[in-house]
Amino acid sequence: MNNDSLLQAAQHSLTMAVFSATFATLIGSLTAVALYRYRFRGKPFVSGMLFVVMMSPDIVMAISLLVLFMLLGIQLGFWSLLFSHITFCLPFVVVTVYSRLKGFDVRMLEAAKDLGASEFTILRKIILPLAMPAVAAGWVLSFTLSMDDVVVSSFVTGPSYEILPLKIYSMVKVGVSPEVNALATILLVLSLVMVIASQLIARDKTKGNTGTLNEKMVTPPARGGCSGTGHERRSRR
Repeated sequence: MNNDSLLQAAQHSLTMAVFSATFATLIGSLTAVALYRYRFRGKPFVSGMLFVVMMSPDIVMAISLLVLFMLLGIQLGFWSLLFSHITFCLPFVVVTVYSRLKGFDVRMLEAAKDLGASEFTILRKIILPLAMPAVAAGWVLSFTLSMDDVVVSSFVTGPSYEILPLKIYSMVKVGVSPEVNALATILLVLSLVMVIASQLIARDKTKGNTGTLNEKMVTPPARGGCSGTGHERRSRR
């Protein structure tokens, strides 16, 4: 087996994983904020469709996407694969970020709005900093899902854009070689490292944000209160 084809497939997989994870994280984070903050027509439908996509078997999603591309006349390759990876990564990002948003103290957002902060300021100064651990975890999860996908990718990509999981699958059909074992080990270790890193980042940032908020919320007693108490005591005397 030519090593150049393996390197090219690995490059394709990394490129696809980075692009799909980035776009899925951007779209999914904004969708989660919209579902959390606003009321709009079709909100239950959007939530239901996200869960349908997340719970659908891979083979069903793959056939559905293939039929869609055939009806639209889209050639199978980079763009069809990118759209498909964004589609099945998007619900996981939305669920991850939305779960984080549900744990917010709504009083902070209401206080910021009462003080005259605009929606964009609330999003930039409060929501995004507090949701950043979930956003990072969603990106890592999307990257891992994109790197490990075989079923959907085998239906929606063409011979001009082959990715590493499909290359490994085609090599296993002939026989398990040392190259296959090495690639499988690398993918397994990479997936474990990404998952562990996302958990550590989310835990550390959650502790940091909680500590910062607690420090801001703890205020020392006002001097006026003490003087007022003394004044009351003097009045009683």
